[in-house]
Amino acid sequence: MVFDYYQKLTPPQQRVYRASDQITLVRLNDRESLIPVVAALGTALAAAHRANTQKVCQKLAQALSDDLKIRRLNVRVLSARPHDSNGELHGMYEPRHGVKPGKITLWMRTARQQRVVAFRTFLRTFLHEFGHHLDYELLKLADSFHTEGFFKRESSLFRQLVPRKKTIRKPVQGRAD
Repeated sequence: MVFDYYQKLTPPQQRVYRASDQITLVRLNDRESLIPVVAALGTALAAAHRANTQKVCQKLAQALSDDLKIRRLNVRVLSARPHDSNGELHGMYEPRHGVKPGKITLWMRTARQQRVVAFRTFLRTFLHEFGHHLDYELLKLADSFHTEGFFKRESSLFRQLVPRKKTIRKPVQGRAD
């Protein structure tokens, strides 16, 4: 699937876009060791403690980078999201420049009501921004576009880090299944 802005890209950018779109999965090598870090992120976020949330996000970014054998990056967590008439900014990725590492900036509170962002939303935002880092560092793409493949890679990471809970279906009394 090609998003509307594809037509506005230069031919070299379109090639990068198509390459990105074809890659739909990022497989973690040791997801089990990452799950406790993700749980710690949930705890830090629930406590509404910005510095602890940043510390755990940095630890998660390093653990993911090490697992995928790519360069590490820095993570900064700020309080309330910036906003304007176009909406709120949830996160931002700045690629590496020379020896300066890449950087993710995340905001942990909503702009208007100053509520702490829900854990799953915050983690997805983190993984979205980390996905841009993967495009450059793991996939060696010349640019990082929002392609269908990009969003599928983000989801693949989320599913590995937040496994679905198995639900036990209780039989309805009086019915034979």
